Amino acid sequence: MALMTEKLRAIMAIDPERTEIDFEGRDYSWRQIADNVRAIEAALDAMNLPENARVGIMLRNRPGHVAAIVAVLSTDRCLVTLNPILPDAKLFADVEGLGLPVIIADATDLARAGLSEALDRAGSAVIEIGPRLEGVRVLQSGVRTDIQTSPGVAIEMLTSGTTGSPKRIPLSRDAFDASFRGFTKYERGRSFDDPPKLNSGCTMVVNPLTHIGGIYGCIAALAAGRKIALLEKFSVEAWVDAVKRNRPAVAPAVPSAVRMLLEADVDPADLSSLRSLISGTAPLPADLVDAFFDKYGIPICGNYGATEFAGAVAGWTIDDFRNLWKEKRGAVGRIHGDIEARVVDPENGEILAAGAEGLLELKGRQLNNGMQWLRTTDRAVLDDDRFLFIKGRADNAIIRGGFKVHPDDVVKILNEHPAVREAAVIGVPDTRLGAVPAAAIILKEGAQPPLLDDLRTWLKDRLIAYQVPVHILYVDDFPRTPSMKPSAPALQALFAD
Repeated sequence: MALMTEKLRAIMAIDPERTEIDFEGRDYSWRQIADNVRAIEAALDAMNLPENARVGIMLRNRPGHVAAIVAVLSTDRCLVTLNPILPDAKLFADVEGLGLPVIIADATDLARAGLSEALDRAGSAVIEIGPRLEGVRVLQSGVRTDIQTSPGVAIEMLTSGTTGSPKRIPLSRDAFDASFRGFTKYERGRSFDDPPKLNSGCTMVVNPLTHIGGIYGCIAALAAGRKIALLEKFSVEAWVDAVKRNRPAVAPAVPSAVRMLLEADVDPADLSSLRSLISGTAPLPADLVDAFFDKYGIPICGNYGATEFAGAVAGWTIDDFRNLWKEKRGAVGRIHGDIEARVVDPENGEILAAGAEGLLELKGRQLNNGMQWLRTTDRAVLDDDRFLFIKGRADNAIIRGGFKVHPDDVVKILNEHPAVREAAVIGVPDTRLGAVPAAAIILKEGAQPPLLDDLRTWLKDRLIAYQVPVHILYVDDFPRTPSMKPSAPALQALFAD
């Protein structure tokens, strides 16, 4: 991340007294961030950790963790993300399995019973950071002599684990540079190659820093010299307060958050600064976009990306939305200019014509695979104007007695029911058919749960019979991944109970 490294180091020195982070209603300056960055860097240097050394951070959406990110990335070391919301057994196993030379965390997590022993077994040194930039101290020295390095890798990022156990993906510095170049298409009058300068705007970081959307937004804002409104977790009240306090032009909201904002009937005056929302991480129903626009006059600019892509590879601009939403309604946006895309037949790999549905393949520097075509598991349509329509995933199909059921197709219909706020569909084992669809449903506030027979009758009018869920469960909320997607493994456990 050579260019990004230079930007992160230069931006901190421009105006040290300038506010950079708003967190829980309190402002934190560049000087406070820089002081903590230097303290972490000094601790890492004292441990003789070279460039490319792997450094773990238990990431939470707190100012001290932002400083830790800068300290690792701006010294060209490799940031290995650790997710503190994992259950103890999984987190401790991750710590021991990684065997990192050092792990950075705040007191909240270091106080967890059993973690100290896991760190001892891993031989990892420990740096404690203040969550609100209170300071930095080395708690224990490491005993590892085999300092692992990941040359050229900026971040080893855990995937969200939507469909299974999370995987750690290496994201190169070159991939991030390419991704940020693509991202600047959304900002008028700005180039990635511009010299470092402070920006008058504000970026809200709501997605967890353990998720690509969160850490990407954080790094992009830092490098652009833009103030960050940092939320530890989403709630309607906290999100609206941050918008009112910081008056950003653009704010992030995943689809489930958009639904919550609509249900809360937020006063339009509270959102008067917003020119658009940006939304990713999960499918964004076109009806939800229309409902929000009809109520507030604010476009929702969806995008499409993945951890493996080091960010988004397609998305809507405000201009595209204003000019083309009616024509391209339901698209995830236009493929970025530096990304090549095509759709192929899943059986024989033949390249399909524009408008045909198949598997999406991508090529570009930010994909981190040597400029080879990368086949995704997404069913997609690409039109002549490079607008991308995602139809669902090919790898989570439910095979019901030989018939293929795509959960996304069922979810789309369920979400059209007047009583349904949000639905999730998974496959559960069946002794006769192999697997059958099961649906978990969150009802709209005040809605009465439809009788199951009535709901199935309604579904049979809109789906093929084998697509209709066999099991239906009304829930207050889904078990979710850090990026607020429904967690398929946890939902399966729910139905197993």
